[in-house]
Amino acid sequence: MTDHKGKLSPLLKQATGITAAKGEGAYILDPQGNRYLDFTSGIGVTSTGHCHPKVVAAAQKQVATMIHAQATTVMNPRLPELAEKLGELTPDPLDAFFFSNAGTEVAEAAIRLVRQATGRPNLIVFHGGFHGRTMGSLSLTTSSVGLRAGVSPMMGGVVVAPFPNAFHYGWSEDEATDFCLKELDRIFVTYSAPKETAAMLIEPIQGEGGYVPANTRFMQGLRERCDAHGILLVFDEVQAGFGRSGKFWAHQHFGVTPDAIMIAKGLASGFPISALAAAEETMAKGWPGSQGGTYGGNAVAAAAAIATIEVIREEGLVANAETMGRRLRDNLHALKKDYPEMADVRGKGLMQGVVMHRDGHPDGDRAGRILKACEQRGLLMLRCGAYQEIIRWLPPLIVNQQQIDEATGIFEEALKATA
Repeated sequence: MTDHKGKLSPLLKQATGITAAKGEGAYILDPQGNRYLDFTSGIGVTSTGHCHPKVVAAAQKQVATMIHAQATTVMNPRLPELAEKLGELTPDPLDAFFFSNAGTEVAEAAIRLVRQATGRPNLIVFHGGFHGRTMGSLSLTTSSVGLRAGVSPMMGGVVVAPFPNAFHYGWSEDEATDFCLKELDRIFVTYSAPKETAAMLIEPIQGEGGYVPANTRFMQGLRERCDAHGILLVFDEVQAGFGRSGKFWAHQHFGVTPDAIMIAKGLASGFPISALAAAEETMAKGWPGSQGGTYGGNAVAAAAAIATIEVIREEGLVANAETMGRRLRDNLHALKKDYPEMADVRGKGLMQGVVMHRDGHPDGDRAGRILKACEQRGLLMLRCGAYQEIIRWLPPLIVNQQQIDEATGIFEEALKATA
């Protein structure tokens, strides 16, 4: 028996220097009582803010009743209740749900389901997508090479198609869309025949890849090709879903219905739970034993998720995300006129990205210095993008106009301080 003390892995890096002693709504307090506007939301998780009273009360009540009722052993009543509430929110015919712990696990479940349901081996994903860190989901992820480095070879059967990121290509949206649909058709005759393609899996608004929304013509083009070839269309709504984009689901911006939806992050205001939604007919085509897990659909997390849905509805948080997102975007566009290093502002609702460039090239160093300057002034934010050049705005759905204006004011101070 040694007397040395355990410590955290040196690979666990913090984006800020803050220790969070307490959370209140849109704020984090450190041990000294200093308050920080939290525009990270735990990477989009604390959708109703920190410690919303209704979510706290639901979790406390459940903790005192039943903490862990393992879902494939006994049924805890919160799971069918949560499925019923989610079914009121998902598009027809998506009415069956598998619950797990994290977004990466529902990505794995989606891989299993689409391959088993179709009897086909291949998956088409899109350049810049992020779908998780476990090996199957990581094989679908192309947002940053650092996530995949040192752990190859990846899972086979994955084909990467271009995503219509018009800013990246330097094209109009129509030009980028034409190119991406043309390349997708080329994949069918050069890489993965339609009869061997199980699914297309896409983020309607890319998260880690740079907060890049898709567009209506591109998404409808995917739906048309999937329908023509019997391919399943899966939307990863882990970050962009649950009201963040100003609609309940990000895909609603594009008028397209998927065959399955991956759900996590904002689902339970900070408790670990995720879900895969599909039509019962599709879900039944999975093989016995392909869905399970020790902690998936934990009773306390499920109770928190039910309360989260109720709060989002009762407080009009989807509409607030749209309104406050417009305010945020207007503020950022106003700043962009005076700060040309802000090369692009993009996103939807309370999911906005600011691309930092220098001499026409991604400037991750400047983005990092800006975030540190914001932290020193009481605002917490994160970066994303292949070069970490994109400052992402991810406040809770309860954010108000005063907080939006305060945050963008701090951001301008940081721009000046790091020039």
